[in-house]
Amino acid sequence: MVGYSGSKRDHATRLRRIEGQVRGLQRMVEDDKYCIDILTQVSAVTSGLKSFSLSLLEEHLAHCVAEATQMGGPEAEAKVKEASDAIARLVRS
Repeated sequence: MVGYSGSKRDHATRLRRIEGQVRGLQRMVEDDKYCIDILTQVSAVTSGLKSFSLSLLEEHLAHCVAEATQMGGPEAEAKVKEASDAIARLVRS
């Protein structure tokens, strides 16, 4: 079972909303909308993705990483490293 199972429906809804925003960006470009208006929408999409990422990361830490650390050993170390690497990627983006 994955850490986000309990929130799967909420996550899917959030991702559909983001997908709609991206389609809106495509229409804005096709309709030759003003650059700043497009950039404003890009910022909204980026914010939505970051919010989704942080929520998913929180669930991963609370479930997957916590479970692995309770077991200990190399699997725990690998899960912590994996989470640290994911956090580093999020910070760089």
